[in-house]
Amino acid sequence: MSRTAERGSVSVEVAVLAPAFIALMVLAGVVGRSAVAAEALDAAAHDAARAASISRDSRTAKQEALEAAEQQLDWRGLACANGLSPTFTGSTGGEVTSFDDAFSSPIGTDATVTVSITCQVSFRDITLGVLPGMPTEKQITASFTSPLDRYRSRR
Repeated sequence: MSRTAERGSVSVEVAVLAPAFIALMVLAGVVGRSAVAAEALDAAAHDAARAASISRDSRTAKQEALEAAEQQLDWRGLACANGLSPTFTGSTGGEVTSFDDAFSSPIGTDATVTVSITCQVSFRDITLGVLPGMPTEKQITASFTSPLDRYRSRR
C-alpha cells in the first residue's frame, strides 16, 4: 500500500471528531456552571436566612434577607435570569407557619425562618448549535432555615 492511499485521513478524522470534542467541552461548561451556581445559591440562602433571623420584625427581615442574598450572589458573580425573589416561610413550636407568624410568636417559643431562593441559570453564552435540543437555562433552588432567638423581643 502506498502513502498516497492514506493521504487526507487525518483531516477526515479531525472533521469527524471535532463536533464530538466541542460538544464535550460545552457539556463540561454547563455542568461546571451548574455546580458553581448551586454553591453560590446555597451560600446566598444561608446568608439571607441568617440576616432574616437576627432582624426584629418580619418586614425588616425580608428586606435584610434580600439584600444579603443579592450581595452574596454579586460577590460570586451569579446573575439569575429570572431576577431574585426569595420565598419566606417560618415555623413556631415545630409547626409550619407563615414568616410573619414566626416573628409574632411569643418570647420563649421556638421559632425558625426559612428563605428559599430559585435562580434560572443561563447557558446561552456557552451552548452551540452542535448540541440541538440542549436546554439554554436550568432552574436551581436552595433554601436554608435559621432559628430566631427564643428570648429576644419580636414585633
